[in-house]
Amino acid sequence: MCGIWALFGCDKRFDVQCLNGMKIAHRGPDAFRFGNVDDFTKCWFGFHRLAIIDQLYGMQPLRLKKYPHLWLCYNGEIYNFQRMKKEFEFDFQTEVDGEIFIHLYQMCGIEQMSRMLDGVFAFIILDTANRKVFLGRDTYGVRPMFKLHTDDGILAVCSEAKGLVNVVHSMTTTPRITPFPPGHYEVFDLKENQKVESVELSRFHSCKDVPLHTVYDGLPQLSTGFQLETVTNNILILFENAVRKRLMAHRRIGCLLSGGLDSSLVAALLLKLSHENNIHYPVQTFAIGTADSPDVCAARKVAAHIGSEHHEVLFTPEEGIKAIEEVIFSLETYNITTVRASVAMYLVSKYIKEKTDSVVIFSGEGSDELTQGYIYFHKAPSPKEAAEDSERLLNELYLFDVLRADRTTAAHGLELRVPFLDHRFTAYYLSLPEELRVPKNGIEKHLLREAFQDTNLLPQEILWRRKEAFSDGVCSDKKSWYSMLQEHIESQVNDVQIEEAAERFPFNEPKTKEGYFYRQVFEKFYPGREKWLTHYWMPKWVNATDPSARTLPIYKLEN
Repeated sequence: MCGIWALFGCDKRFDVQCLNGMKIAHRGPDAFRFGNVDDFTKCWFGFHRLAIIDQLYGMQPLRLKKYPHLWLCYNGEIYNFQRMKKEFEFDFQTEVDGEIFIHLYQMCGIEQMSRMLDGVFAFIILDTANRKVFLGRDTYGVRPMFKLHTDDGILAVCSEAKGLVNVVHSMTTTPRITPFPPGHYEVFDLKENQKVESVELSRFHSCKDVPLHTVYDGLPQLSTGFQLETVTNNILILFENAVRKRLMAHRRIGCLLSGGLDSSLVAALLLKLSHENNIHYPVQTFAIGTADSPDVCAARKVAAHIGSEHHEVLFTPEEGIKAIEEVIFSLETYNITTVRASVAMYLVSKYIKEKTDSVVIFSGEGSDELTQGYIYFHKAPSPKEAAEDSERLLNELYLFDVLRADRTTAAHGLELRVPFLDHRFTAYYLSLPEELRVPKNGIEKHLLREAFQDTNLLPQEILWRRKEAFSDGVCSDKKSWYSMLQEHIESQVNDVQIEEAAERFPFNEPKTKEGYFYRQVFEKFYPGREKWLTHYWMPKWVNATDPSARTLPIYKLEN
């Protein structure tokens, strides 16, 4: 996890641009570099480094002696770089996985390069010989990237939107900052007058595609067919491999552990594989909640079962409410369920940064979208519609759960890894018959649970524990985080403000006091940037008025 920043076609003062680039310093606490490229006086790069691999030679922008016309700035991890380095006999100058971008681009161009990468990434490549700039982002947007491209030919790029807000402050109109679309690359021409023009935006991967040269080394041969035993065995193989390839690090690894199915499976496999790979330190797991939280209790059972060095982080409602402004500033969104769930993740990340030396943090994001884990999937009209909504959720992850997980961890200089969003694993799961993937016998994610039924990785009560939203499970069954927030916000927003909400906030009008409260905080930090959130996250098929699962009638019926 790092912070990248770049500016093309603008000759504003050095100190002004450096100040903009420094707004994402939290993403890379180990080192910082900022400057303009010699070949083009109007090309600037900024880089904040979190050193995970090759702490000596991993600074960016990266430039190789063999290809001096290429400059690379990227954030991410490429899991198949060793395989391709060996297969194509590339002569590496560093040990950094991202060096593979330069070799692949030089060998086969931007499209093939993008299709061959197995990992999570956001990249900027400057080719001074051909006067081109290339941007690209991984399939699910696990690594963030925003861009600003003005009508008069200025292009600015940053890991977070806050680093772009004041880049072109002298313009009479507010330049539009947008998230770069996941699974795409974009090609820009650098004109003779140094201005930048977009010439191509192309999608190189959908969620059903598998990258070329995906890491299969050491994998048993997958069986064909859709018999249940075949499918569950393939799920086991692919998910274990998804965790294994993400062990690539020279820093200590830990895992968030809510006690739910997803994070528990990740933690259990992480412990198993760390022993097999002779990792010399105990893997730490981290749970957060109030003293009577069901998540904290469940996580304690999982940690005892798998043998992790477990940490429990307890917080009070007052501490959670106090953190809301910091959280919204970090998130750059006012989406209700994102803010709710982010408070606990922000606080546990802060604890990890201050109290431990774990830096690479595994978590269970992406599973609910992929495996139809949300409670509302019980009400899907058909397996086909359930499958379609699963893909919709995956395509929108970069706006919601992936955004939450990235910003709350990155705010404290941690690197997030999400094995459920492994390309090979997601492509296989989405290829399965729609009927296999729906909830079964009143239990969501039934297929995933069946796959691990006989492994003894988890206690049975955890393996079959029903879905509990992170923002709900961190607090008591008797009084949820949702209820605590409502009590606080009731005194902060009045009925008149809600009645006039449509006039004040016509785009994404807040319908509740909680939504209004978050929007006020967002506008304090990012006025006029409400379109960074295209729409609110809400359950389908259940006439929901709030994203919390605990507010749905089916939660009580199914519980």
